[in-house]
Amino acid sequence: MSDTAPGPDEVRYVARLARVGVSDEEAEEFAEQFADILGYFETLDEVPEVERDVELVNVMRDDEVHDGLSQEEALANAPETEDGYFKGPNVS
Repeated sequence: MSDTAPGPDEVRYVARLARVGVSDEEAEEFAEQFADILGYFETLDEVPEVERDVELVNVMRDDEVHDGLSQEEALANAPETEDGYFKGPNVS
């Protein structure tokens, strides 16, 4: 595990900044979880780098322009429309 893993005090400090209530038990638990997560990142640092292809080639096809739907066609199956637009539920 990492030497720089946050302890319960750091967890409580960050929780206070985020205005989140954290009990002492939760602070201990989160500190352990953060240490585990940092350990996983240290494991990733040990993975050897893979050599990259020097010449990368775009294997995607060129875009083809096609006519789109007319406004009437686009709105044809809409359950509700208003003034030529889709109408959805009010968001409060």
